[in-house]
Amino acid sequence: MSLRTGFMRNILRPVLTALVAAPLALPVPALAESSANAPAGDVAWDIVSGLTTDVGQRLAGSEAEARARAWGAEKLKALGFQNVAVEPFTIRGYVRGVDKARLIAPVPQVLAVTALGYSGATPDKGIEGDIAYFPTLAALKAAPDGSLGGKIAFIDHAMRRAQDGAGYGPYGQVRREGPGVASRKGAAAVVIRSVGTDSHRNPHTGVTSFPQGVKPIPAGAVSNPDADLIARLAASGRTLRLALTLTGKTTEGMPSGNVVGELPGRDPSLPPILVGCHLDSWDLGTGAIDDASGCAIVTAAALKAQDGGRALRTIRVLWAGSEELGGYGGDAYAKAHAEPHALAMESDFGADRVWRVQTRFAPADKALAERIVAALNPLGVVPGKGEAGGGTDVEPVIEKQKLAVVDLGQDGTHYFDLHHTPDDTLDKVDPAALAQNVAAWTEVLKIVANVAEPVAPAG
Repeated sequence: MSLRTGFMRNILRPVLTALVAAPLALPVPALAESSANAPAGDVAWDIVSGLTTDVGQRLAGSEAEARARAWGAEKLKALGFQNVAVEPFTIRGYVRGVDKARLIAPVPQVLAVTALGYSGATPDKGIEGDIAYFPTLAALKAAPDGSLGGKIAFIDHAMRRAQDGAGYGPYGQVRREGPGVASRKGAAAVVIRSVGTDSHRNPHTGVTSFPQGVKPIPAGAVSNPDADLIARLAASGRTLRLALTLTGKTTEGMPSGNVVGELPGRDPSLPPILVGCHLDSWDLGTGAIDDASGCAIVTAAALKAQDGGRALRTIRVLWAGSEELGGYGGDAYAKAHAEPHALAMESDFGADRVWRVQTRFAPADKALAERIVAALNPLGVVPGKGEAGGGTDVEPVIEKQKLAVVDLGQDGTHYFDLHHTPDDTLDKVDPAALAQNVAAWTEVLKIVANVAEPVAPAG
């Protein structure tokens, strides 16, 4: 017996067996070790570690998301936030089932696949069909209506890296729009190349949609290496046949909710500053970069902005629910909070370093925007072109009230290696980069939360 074999058999295997046999579920989520008096620089790590460890994956509408809300409310109270509340609402949810895919011809190959949110369901035994290969979404759109009867459409594409993540818009349309187009063309099911920039055998999930009157069909994504395999086989001119099982279900009226908390300002008559993130995650990983890190960043920065005394304005934290299935939390917040706000910000792009700042202020507040840019310059943050937009969880209230906005753009070069995959786990978060995010956010909040003058609507 080799040393390696002996180690596996005599030491590692008993340890793993004991771990598997140990009970993992807790009726009430315990907080990760932290303290209300912990330095603000450590608060961010405590939150991202706690959410991914004590709760884990938090699919919108699930029991795990409910545990995350309880955990979040308790955490904010322990950190000294006031007026902490869970604000419930219901959603159209998705419950994952069995996800399997296997090439039958021209060569048998098991594929790494995940269902997309709101996918239609196959029978439990799955379906089989010949693959109709399309190199782009545009090619699928050009196919004659009804031409895909009984076939499984495969939509190929290749997302490219970009520091600002700009490719997610156009490449993401394959996931968001492609299944509905395939259904209109008569396809029995649809599989896409994952919307991601990695070369790992990890499929990327995410939500899709079927327009009103369009039948939902089974819709999945395969990993990029498996998409490469399909593309090579399709180029050979041989017939490809796929066995596909996706048994998840769309369910109406599932419970969700937002968690809100405040650090009251010295002047409660001034409209608050809103900082947002989302509490839910996809269920393949543990939602560390998407978006436990965002909740960690905004919360730690809100606390750090109180160094030296309370800020003039109230800073309100929004940990939104059910962002991944269509921004339910942001919509619910805007409906529940008609009171005036001054400005909104969001962190939902991982935990890599902040490299640029974009703002959206009224012309009268140009000097305020310039103060923010100058304060961030020592941190290596540069002004970006274009206006800030906020993000899914704060956009509804931004648009409703025409709020001023500040966007702190993180480096997204590697974000879509991990996005919506099993690799979205705590070990991917760099503590130093996380701390730089907190520092950048703190600089901004120290400025905007201490402005006594009215912040004009951005229009």
